[in-house]
Amino acid sequence: MFQDFLSSARKQFAYYKLLGEQAMMQVPDDQLFWQPNAASNSMAAIVKHMWGNMLSRWTDFLTTDGEKPWRDREAEFDNDLQTCAALLQRWEAGWQCLFAALDTLTEADGQRIIYIRNQGHTIMEAINRQLAHYPYHVGQLVFIGKLLVGDAWQSLSIPRGNSAAFNAEKFAQGPHQAHFTDEVLGR
Repeated sequence: MFQDFLSSARKQFAYYKLLGEQAMMQVPDDQLFWQPNAASNSMAAIVKHMWGNMLSRWTDFLTTDGEKPWRDREAEFDNDLQTCAALLQRWEAGWQCLFAALDTLTEADGQRIIYIRNQGHTIMEAINRQLAHYPYHVGQLVFIGKLLVGDAWQSLSIPRGNSAAFNAEKFAQGPHQAHFTDEVLGR
């Protein structure tokens, strides 16, 4: 059962990674660093925060607290990345850390307790916590992307006005077992 959950979670993480990438690809490189005001984050700062969180949570996932002493969370929100390449390097490094940690898990780890800021979580709870956190930030990336690109934005889900056609296509397939990300991720 845990392996089924883990497979589903991995697909969902991959799906949100893809959405974030698709959002960033639509934005001109220089606009990745734009922030609407001092209280808001740029796309680059959001990526930097996700990177810091991922490295902290998933490095030595089973053996050390998820809030590492070396993490500087406050600095993650500094809008100081200079290039798109630096931004994408951090994006990939964070996701790689997450996927590498997930790949080590076994059925026996399902009920194991790990800690985040000294608060105990089962592995499933810790994964669910991050499955809520990362899509929250990917949604921010999408929203900022839409603001920056305007009418040129290419929808990352069902475009407005296409719901009926999308549903008709899905219901024409008949009932079947599939993960909602399979078509998007090509699995």
